[in-house]
Amino acid sequence: MTKPAISRFPVPEIASLPDDIRTRILAVQEKSGFVPNVFLTLAHRPDEFRAFFAYHDALMDKPGPITKAEREMIVVATSNANQCQYCVIAHGAILRIRAKNPLLADQIAVNYRKADITPRQRAMLDFAMKVSAQAYEVGDTDIETLKSHDFSEEDIWDIAAIAAFFGMSNRLANVTSMRPNDEFYAMGR
Repeated sequence: MTKPAISRFPVPEIASLPDDIRTRILAVQEKSGFVPNVFLTLAHRPDEFRAFFAYHDALMDKPGPITKAEREMIVVATSNANQCQYCVIAHGAILRIRAKNPLLADQIAVNYRKADITPRQRAMLDFAMKVSAQAYEVGDTDIETLKSHDFSEEDIWDIAAIAAFFGMSNRLANVTSMRPNDEFYAMGR
């Protein structure tokens, strides 16, 4: 049986890519043991690849009161709402590793409202979901709710930015028909 394509758009050969993109992809492959399909799919448009990953890294790799696991919670919950198979599977795997809790990651992937999370995390995800689906309704009450859970204005910006960025990512993954790598399904279990 032929393995399905990872994208409905052309996927370049790694050797044909600009040096900076090829170097990044090979570094990811070295670290994880495989190349996540998002890298190969987005490499089709090098300038957009660079911009996408620069913003991704600025949002997801920064230290702060919102942990890396909580950042992944935002991605998984909003990606579920946007029906993005790639991001739920890929970031669900990352969440399992970062949270060191496969059960929690699976709960969030299905329905964060029933997950074993803290009230603070619930407020964070409620806000992220509102940004993802109804950003036009965000108001002062939403901000005050987050502040009551000890989120700073910078934290609130981060939650909104992650939800918004992955809303774009989810839509692009769906349009390209990006296929999750098989390796993601077993990671962190």
